[in-house]
Amino acid sequence: MTIKVGDKIPSATLYQMGADGPAAVSTDDFFKGRKVVLFAVPGAFTPTCSAKHVPGFLNNSAAIKAKGIDAIACVAVNDAFVMGAWGKDQGVGENIAMLADGSGEFTKAAGLELDLSARGLGVRSKRYAMVVDNGVVKTLKEEEGGALTISSAESVLESL
Repeated sequence: MTIKVGDKIPSATLYQMGADGPAAVSTDDFFKGRKVVLFAVPGAFTPTCSAKHVPGFLNNSAAIKAKGIDAIACVAVNDAFVMGAWGKDQGVGENIAMLADGSGEFTKAAGLELDLSARGLGVRSKRYAMVVDNGVVKTLKEEEGGALTISSAESVLESL
């Protein structure tokens, strides 16, 4: 069942690349006591994700945070090494936390998986954006097909 507005974020362990390698990030801790924009992509280094989705959030990060958002995070069903390299490639710095859901634990628990096995990509995450306040989903913008419209940074910013 897909997560919905009013639901608590699933408890899961994500990973973020740190100076000493991958570091575990508990979703319970990451979302506790703050307002976070979380957006998900089907995969790091993929065309729409690299050319539009991440750059949109990077370019709008100051405006989004000025609306009361404490953090912006990107999650994908990729490992921490890939997410770390992609974050460097995109120049996200401290503006966007690049969170790896390598086994898809979080994505499956949220009911937002996308089976792209027929295209050789395995099970990935759907493209979406959500606003999470103290661990509770306040808005969820889930894309249909391969679109990037309602989960774009501009759409999220407009709704804040």
